[in-house]
Amino acid sequence: MRIRRAALVAAVLTGVVVAPAQAAPAKYIRLDQVGFGITEAKHAYVLGGAANTKFTVVDSRGRTVLTGKTGASTGSWSDKFPAVHPIDFSALKAAGTYRIKVGSATSAPFKIDTLNRLFQPVAGNTVEFFQAQRDGADVIPGRLNRKPAHLTDREAMVYEEPVFEGEGGDQIAAPLKPTGVKVDLEGGWFDAGDFVKFTHASSYSTASMLLALRNKHNDALYEEAKFGLKWLDKAWDEKTGTLYAQVGIGTGSEKFGFVGDHDVWRLPEADDKLNVKPGDSEYYIKYRPVFRANKAGEKISPNLVGRVAGSFALAAQIEARRNPRLACEYLNKAASLFALAKTSDVGELVTAFPHAYYPEASWTDDMEFGATQLALAAKALNDKRYTQFAQAATHWAKEFLATQDPDTLNVYNISALGHADLAKLLKAGVPGAEVTEAQIVGDIRRQLQKGADAAQSSPFRTAANVETWDVGSRTFGFITTAALYQKLTGDRKYETFGTQQRGFALGTNAWGTTLIVGVGSKFPECPHHQAANLSGSSNGGSKVLVGAVINGPNDATLFDDLGEMPPGSVDCTKPYTKEFDSAKSVFADDLRSWPSSEPAIDFTATGVLGFSLIANG
Repeated sequence: MRIRRAALVAAVLTGVVVAPAQAAPAKYIRLDQVGFGITEAKHAYVLGGAANTKFTVVDSRGRTVLTGKTGASTGSWSDKFPAVHPIDFSALKAAGTYRIKVGSATSAPFKIDTLNRLFQPVAGNTVEFFQAQRDGADVIPGRLNRKPAHLTDREAMVYEEPVFEGEGGDQIAAPLKPTGVKVDLEGGWFDAGDFVKFTHASSYSTASMLLALRNKHNDALYEEAKFGLKWLDKAWDEKTGTLYAQVGIGTGSEKFGFVGDHDVWRLPEADDKLNVKPGDSEYYIKYRPVFRANKAGEKISPNLVGRVAGSFALAAQIEARRNPRLACEYLNKAASLFALAKTSDVGELVTAFPHAYYPEASWTDDMEFGATQLALAAKALNDKRYTQFAQAATHWAKEFLATQDPDTLNVYNISALGHADLAKLLKAGVPGAEVTEAQIVGDIRRQLQKGADAAQSSPFRTAANVETWDVGSRTFGFITTAALYQKLTGDRKYETFGTQQRGFALGTNAWGTTLIVGVGSKFPECPHHQAANLSGSSNGGSKVLVGAVINGPNDATLFDDLGEMPPGSVDCTKPYTKEFDSAKSVFADDLRSWPSSEPAIDFTATGVLGFSLIANG
C-alpha cells in the first residue's frame, strides 16, 4: 500500500520515516442477509483483509461445505477500510442455512432456497408497512396499535395554492387562503414518518402495488391496493374535473401564527383531540388544509395525470374478469382524467406544496405509463378506444426518448414501468406506432447498463450513489428494473447486477444493515417515524415498523449536527454505525436522522413490486 502523499511530505519535512500501513485484518463480512436463489450468482464482501485469504462456508451444524480464496480488492471504502475483498461462492447450490468465515470474522446467517420461499415473505413485509401508514377510519391496529385518525379530513377545507419563498423554496410567504369549498379526503396513506398525504407519491405507490398484483394475486396486497385506489378516487373529482394533490401542510410559519405537520411530534390520533379554533397555532394540525392540482375543469399537471390515470387503468385490468362493471368504471375514470392532461406550456410540475419536497421535472414518462395502462385496460375489456390509447402511448414514449432523460426508476421517473408494458403492446402490433419495440427495450437496457457501469467503481458493486439522496429508492429501482427486463426479454445479462443491488439493500454494505425494518439479522432500529417511535415499544418503536424501507446512506455533510431529539419523542440512536462511515457517506440509525432513517411509501412501493417480481417471476 502506498503512503498518502500528504503523509510522505510530512515524513520528509520532519525526518520521520513512516512505514507503509498494513492491510487491516478481516473483521466484517457483508452479504445479503435474506439469502440467494439456488442457481443465482452469490457474492459477499470482506471489509479489510487481503486478497487470496482463505474463506470457509459452513452449514447450520458447523460443517464445512465450501472453501475458496478472497478476490482482489474492489476498491477502498474508507480510511479505516482501505480495501474491500469479494468472495464468490456461487458454486454452493444446496438449500440450507449457512455462514461464511474469514479468519476470526463470521458473517450473518443466510439461506439458499427457492426465490419464492426467500422473498415472498419480504414482499409481505413491505405490504405490512402500508397497513401501518393507513390514515382515516379504516386503520389496521397491527404492531403499532394504530387507531383511527384525521377524521376531520372528511370535511376538509380546500385552500388556494400556498406561497413559498426562501433559499430552499419551503418558507411560507403569505397566509393560507381558503376557497370556501370542502371535500372528503379521509383515508389514504401517510407519506413518510409524518402525516401529510400526497397524490404524487400515493399514485406511484398504488400503481406499483397493482403491477405486483397483476403479476401474482395476493389477498393482503389486493386489499391494500384497493385502499389506495379508494383514496385516489376521492382525490379525483370527476364531476368537477378537479384533482386534489395534498392533504396537510408540512411547513409552519411563525410569522403567520401556525405550525405545520413537521413541527409537532405526536401520534396521529392526537390531532383529532385538539380543541382549536381558527387562528390558533395548531388549527391546521386538526383541520388540515387541502390543495388542488388544478381549478375545476382546467388542465392538470401531466405527471399526476399519468400516474393517477395509470392506477385506475391498472385496476380496470385486474377487475376485467372479476368484476367487468367495476373495471369499466375504472377505465372511464382513467380516460376522463387523461383527457385533462396539460401537455403544452406545462411549467413547474405539481408534486407537493412546496415543490421542493418532491422536485420532479419529468412528465412524458408518466403520460406514456398512463396511456399504456389505458390501452391494456381497453384491450382487456374489448373497448374500442384501444388503438387510440395504444397510439398515444407510443407518442409519449417517443417524446420521452427525445428528452434523453438519464434517470432510472424511482418516484421521479417511471419510464421503466411504462416501457415494460408498452414493449408487449408493440410486439403484438400497434397501428401507426411512433416507436419500435427495439427502441423501448433498448431504453430499459440503457438504464440497467448505466447502473452496471456505475457499480463497477463501487467496492460493494452498488449502482446508486451513496454520497447523495435517494440511495434506497434508486437501489430498489434497479432491483425492479432488472427483474422486469429479465421477465420481458428472457435475457439474463443483468441478473447478477440485480442480485448485487438486492444484496446492497439487504446487508451488502459497509454498515452491514438491511434498508428494511424487520428484515434480515441487522436492520434499522431507530426510523424517523412518529407513530412507530411513540407506539409504546420499550426501544422507541424501533422494531414494530416492519417492512418500512428507509432512505439509507447519504451525503456526510447532512449529519454534521443532528440536534436534539424531537420534543415529546422517545430517544433512540444506535451509534454503532459511525465505525463504518466514510468521509463522504454516512448512515445514521438515529431518530433525528431523517435524511438517512426516514421511511417513505414510494421507497417501499418499489420494494413491493421488486420483491414480488423476484419471488413470483
